[in-house]
Amino acid sequence: MTHPRDRAIAAFRAAFNGEPAFVARAPGRVNLLGEHVDYNDGWVLPVAIDRAAYVAAAPCSSALVSLAAPDLSDSASFRTMGFEHKQDAFGQPLPRWALYPAGVAWSLEAHGLAVGGLDAAVASSVPVGAGLSSSAAVEVVFATAWQHLGRWALPPLDLARACQRAENEYVGVQSGLMDQFASACGRAGHALLLDCRTLDWQALPLPAGVSVVVADSGVRRELAGGEYNRRRQQCQAAVLALRDAVGDPAIRALRDVSLEDFDRHAAALDPLVARRARHVVRECDRMRRAPALLQAGRLADFGALMNDCHRDLRDLYEVSTPELDVLAATAQKLKGCYGARLTGAGFGGCTVNLVAADAAEAFARELSAAYASATGRAAEIYVCQASDGAGIVG
Repeated sequence: MTHPRDRAIAAFRAAFNGEPAFVARAPGRVNLLGEHVDYNDGWVLPVAIDRAAYVAAAPCSSALVSLAAPDLSDSASFRTMGFEHKQDAFGQPLPRWALYPAGVAWSLEAHGLAVGGLDAAVASSVPVGAGLSSSAAVEVVFATAWQHLGRWALPPLDLARACQRAENEYVGVQSGLMDQFASACGRAGHALLLDCRTLDWQALPLPAGVSVVVADSGVRRELAGGEYNRRRQQCQAAVLALRDAVGDPAIRALRDVSLEDFDRHAAALDPLVARRARHVVRECDRMRRAPALLQAGRLADFGALMNDCHRDLRDLYEVSTPELDVLAATAQKLKGCYGARLTGAGFGGCTVNLVAADAAEAFARELSAAYASATGRAAEIYVCQASDGAGIVG
């Protein structure tokens, strides 16, 4: 398949009979560690990857936004006014994919930022539904395009928050900030450590000689929505019960509960709620230890935390699938692999693997063959590098 930048430019030429004025790019992301803790005020460690969404665009003299989506063989248009109706330029409901750019325009306008008419074509190499934040990449790339067009500037974290608001309040998906944050703030060769309570963050250099390998199981997350919301509710129930049991009103989220206090008071929880909360408390503890291990180049020890995370996501949080378990268990045994686990919400999607760079290609071949043999499915394997965040690339 052609590069998404080239597809976007070609689609622009076909749709608008001219050349784009610029091309914007925003990457997808994979999370190395810190899973299902963002809504528990914990810490996450994403990496912006070198798979991205691209928008080829030019200003439109009217208040019309015209979109071509060659990957979907679809198009849509809407006006930069009356966003609350979620309608296209002809008064019909916008297709779901177009809600993401429309929601970004709505959110930016609510910030008092200029959102002008736009002719644009969007194409992406971030697979949809795989847990690599394809929707966040689309949101951030359109925000970047409008920023360039309007000649205004937001700090990357603020741009990410505007995109998160679009997804939460306009599209109606209750995501955390991590996806948009990584897409906007990514730094080549680095992982990003984000405190989801304070929004303080820092870029941590990845040790030399390591690759991030993403393995797409091919299973999509049909059940993720309702189950994701249920996990959030179970975590909140655990917070309320533990606050009473520990007798500490400062407990606002599971981040505030130590392993020792949890073990001491877990019996006060419903058994299912206790299993869910145990993963989160353990994962927050892993995240307290992980940055120092990564900075010291202790990849085997960091990888062990990834392996432990997968075990807990499988056994305690119960968001894995047989296919993800095969990918993780197989990868953990292959030469050059430091750690492997599912990444994203679960119920399908991808695993993330930290692998010695000189072993990455052989690792990908062996993992693909073993997965096909065990499941009868084909896995898409991507050897990735940590990428810069969103920007104008042409």
